[in-house]
Amino acid sequence: MAFDSLSDFFQMGTHGSYVWSTYAISFLALAGLFLSTRMQRKQLTKSLKKRYRREQDR
Repeated sequence: MAFDSLSDFFQMGTHGSYVWSTYAISFLALAGLFLSTRMQRKQLTKSLKKRYRREQDR
């Protein structure tokens, strides 16, 4: 194994703060994209249902 302990793994020498902050930023960006996509899909579904009902009433 490349690291002697779990603490060494998280510190990664002196680069741990850069590595883990990059992972955190990437995770937040992906989570934001996921949530944004879900909200847009809900809005589109709601809009299409409303449009379908309006056209059925004609």
